[in-house]
Amino acid sequence: MDTARSNQMTGAEAMVRLLEAYGVTHMFGLCGDTTLPFYDALARLDHGINHFLTRDERHAAYMADAYARVTGKPGVCEGPSGGGATYILPGLVEANDSSVPVLAITTDVATTSRGKYPLTELDQVALMAPLTKWNASLNAAQRLPAEVRQAFRAMTTGRPGAVHLALPFDTQKAPVEAAEIWADPRHRAYPAERAAPDPQAVKDAVDVLEGARRAVAICGGGPVLAGAEAELAALAEALDLPVATTVSGQGAIAETHPQAVGVVGSNGGVPATRAVVDEADVVIFIGCRAGSVTTERWRSPAPGTTVIHIDSDPMAIGANYPTDVALCADAKLALQALLAELRRRDDLRSQGGAERAQAAWAAKGAAFRPLAAAQDRPIRPEAVMAALQQVLDDDAVICADPGTPCPYFSAHYRWSCAGRRFITNRAHGALGFSLAAAIGAQVGRPDAQVLSVMGDGSFGFCCGEFETLVRYDLPITAIVFSNATFGWIKAGQNAGFGQRFYNVDFGRTDHAAVARAFGVKAWTVEDPADLIPVLRQALAHEGPSLVDVISQPLHEAAAPVSEWVA
Repeated sequence: MDTARSNQMTGAEAMVRLLEAYGVTHMFGLCGDTTLPFYDALARLDHGINHFLTRDERHAAYMADAYARVTGKPGVCEGPSGGGATYILPGLVEANDSSVPVLAITTDVATTSRGKYPLTELDQVALMAPLTKWNASLNAAQRLPAEVRQAFRAMTTGRPGAVHLALPFDTQKAPVEAAEIWADPRHRAYPAERAAPDPQAVKDAVDVLEGARRAVAICGGGPVLAGAEAELAALAEALDLPVATTVSGQGAIAETHPQAVGVVGSNGGVPATRAVVDEADVVIFIGCRAGSVTTERWRSPAPGTTVIHIDSDPMAIGANYPTDVALCADAKLALQALLAELRRRDDLRSQGGAERAQAAWAAKGAAFRPLAAAQDRPIRPEAVMAALQQVLDDDAVICADPGTPCPYFSAHYRWSCAGRRFITNRAHGALGFSLAAAIGAQVGRPDAQVLSVMGDGSFGFCCGEFETLVRYDLPITAIVFSNATFGWIKAGQNAGFGQRFYNVDFGRTDHAAVARAFGVKAWTVEDPADLIPVLRQALAHEGPSLVDVISQPLHEAAAPVSEWVA
């Protein structure tokens, strides 16, 4: 008889049943000594959870992050005590500060062993506390179900975020009452329990817009997390409002929409897009923290600009700019309320958005096209962007590491579909994110064309996960910008430190050969004329593939990063 169906079960079995009750179908993680009861429960019980064995706990968390971004469900990762807990933490930091709901379960030494110097003992709750939205140690088996429910409630409500549960060895083996195994269905997806805006604040915002002449919206990740793309497009059309995005906000509006400006800020913004913001008399921040990158270190928009700020996190509103109207609410509900109020009025002035947006794209395109067409060797990053724009599906999902990929995709890859199509780790920018993120995205969106794009510095952080890619036969294409340097830092030394290049260069790796050793189909491209045919072959390959592009380093390129241009 299945013990999980009797009156009692073990803590490990209870954890499996609770995950099942919350609709968890995929989990990413790595085994360890303290995890044995949990893995045994996963092996014995019929639960419908597909567990993906990773080669590194950090990448398990990155997979869960991207999985959550493309599915609208919380991502779940797990790992063992000690080093496993420390390795999984970088992924939780990124997810939490990116407002992505990820649950990490790290097993732990028995509570009865604490203080006796057992192998792998550390204070997991203290470790995770400052870097997660909520976390706890499940020290008492009878409290396990309630605390798992609290974890799902915490990560899906308000501003979503990462949560952590430590699962001690003895708790995994202790009894739990079967009657306690239930889930709140509201917390199986996010954002849950959305907050609506204050009606007076909505009227005040529309009053401001009535008097505006050159308003602009700047969208962070909030509209995408909230699924507010249709409402945003409707607002833009109603006011002829130009809509700019941050890097994390890409997908809030299709960049081919007449009112879409593209990315603004120091990473991916260009003078033409910056001008749209600088000329604005009203700025509407939507699900955007108005941080240093988006605002060019709080210079754009200029201090004194009238600000309307919409965010689900009250701490983000007014943190960096005096705010004239604050709407503390879910982005979707706030935009719906604004639209309803706009439709009650008939004297709203057009903000000239389409004209301003198209002028920005025209200026950006005029600078981009000659570089994209150049036949230079090493290959220019612009040529790679142009080639990908030709060969990829409109609904392809691209996971990009920081460094070379991020600013080029943000500035020059023009997304023709709204929604989550671009995933990059903009909260902390750790190298080695994109390959694991691509695995999570492919698992969550199996019918999509999924790419991982990285520099060769990032390749060194993540190459072990190519074995994971092959083991699960995931049809992901990886692209490596190979320039034998930590390019972002070298570009900073070039622009701001008198070209004193110190400890940023390393030896060139044959990334295609390394990928082949793992069983990945791989090509190396040195001639820009070969980009499109090789990319087509890689994308047509039924299994995992890699294209190693011998590319121009950032410090020699025309990268869309304002501090280097200046």
